[in-house]
Amino acid sequence: MGILAFIDKVCVQTACYWGSPVEDGYGGYTYTTAIEIKCRWDDVSEKITNQKGNEIISNAQLLITQDLNEEGFLWLGALTSLTTAQKADPLKVEKAYPIQKLEKSPLFKSTNKFVRKVYL
Repeated sequence: MGILAFIDKVCVQTACYWGSPVEDGYGGYTYTTAIEIKCRWDDVSEKITNQKGNEIISNAQLLITQDLNEEGFLWLGALTSLTTAQKADPLKVEKAYPIQKLEKSPLFKSTNKFVRKVYL
């Protein structure tokens, strides 16, 4: 079994993802409507250096099977558990966390297959 097959096999949890953050002109952001993704969500606290170079404490680490936007949000749970307002705005969802850091590493001898890890 290759690493990508392994990641597909262990990504059995459902998370909601809000991506494509766009500045709203008032100091905040708007996001795309939430979609469900498969992931492996580990509640692990770890000191990391985020994409802006600041040391922070990450609340969770995820293995994912697709590309996500930095500064998007993730929440562990299904879309059916969210209201219409929550589906449109991750800031209305308790325990929805911003993506603090993305890691995307190509597999050996590959230019189009990647291992992806997200820190919240």
